Amino acid sequence: MKVVCIGDAYITEKMMVDGVTPFLKEGDSVEVFFFGLPDKTEMRDIAKMIETGRREEVAVPAGLHEAVEDAELIVVHLCPINRDLIERAKSLKAIMSCRGGLENIDVQAATEYNIIVSNNPAHNANAVAEFTIGVILSETRNIARSNMALRMGTWRTTYPNSATEIKEMTDMTVGIVGYGSIGRLVAYKLSVFGCKIIVADPFVKSCKEDYVTLVTMDELLAQADIVTLHARSNGAIMTDREFGLMKQNSYIINTARSYLVDPQAFCRAMDSGKLLGAAFDVFETEPVIPEFYCKYDNVTLTNHLGGLTINSYCDAPAYAMKNYLNYKGGGELAFWVNKEKLS
Repeated sequence: MKVVCIGDAYITEKMMVDGVTPFLKEGDSVEVFFFGLPDKTEMRDIAKMIETGRREEVAVPAGLHEAVEDAELIVVHLCPINRDLIERAKSLKAIMSCRGGLENIDVQAATEYNIIVSNNPAHNANAVAEFTIGVILSETRNIARSNMALRMGTWRTTYPNSATEIKEMTDMTVGIVGYGSIGRLVAYKLSVFGCKIIVADPFVKSCKEDYVTLVTMDELLAQADIVTLHARSNGAIMTDREFGLMKQNSYIINTARSYLVDPQAFCRAMDSGKLLGAAFDVFETEPVIPEFYCKYDNVTLTNHLGGLTINSYCDAPAYAMKNYLNYKGGGELAFWVNKEKLS
């Protein structure tokens, strides 16, 4: 078996080698390429191009087209896997992505050539779940604001939520929108706080966890003191209508996708006094954020830190290999994207 791995500034060539090599048998081989730029900040622009449907404009590493001609497996993170690459890969059986998004892979072309595509939406699930708990606590307990005030020489005693009394988690209801890999981990981690946890997800019909109650989206918005977003969508799921349904003096948390929240609707909800606070880790115009966010004292802002742990990157290649080899051995393939469409 020949494996072609394509690393980048996030999942490095060494991470690829360290993750894949232990699973190779005698006669197997691995060829590793580096995609993009070595600087993570500069790579954000490339990632943005890919994630907004412009992957064809991004150059792939030199020699990659030739390398995939006799490869059985591609393990990739951000590098575009376009139709021209797929058509050259005559022996290719599977494309294993180390990330949740599929914007860099031509899934349709892969399906036409009977090639498996599998992603890994759970690769940074624990990192984002931990981070979500952190920003919830930071916003509701004024941790970042207190830190900033002390650094400016002020012993601050009054905060945006002081007038309504600052509540402990055990006294609040947390609504989780989206009950996938990240949403489930957020719920699990929240369960130790003693708060009530409700979940809305149109694709989930029942929950086996006894600490979670499944509700409709409208019910969640009306009941939750904290609404945290962990869904995928083609557009905004928080518009004027949804903000209008939210409980008075509630919080909105977004560590998922920036477009899930209509920014103007958010501003109207803030200006009307509907929201007690918010926390955002994702923005449409990264690395520059819209100025209107900064006018609110009761908003915690972080620069897309949710998934940035070493674990979320270095463990992904090994997971991809284990997943594929388990399938080859007769087991189930996790996160099989095009299973229903393959002949």
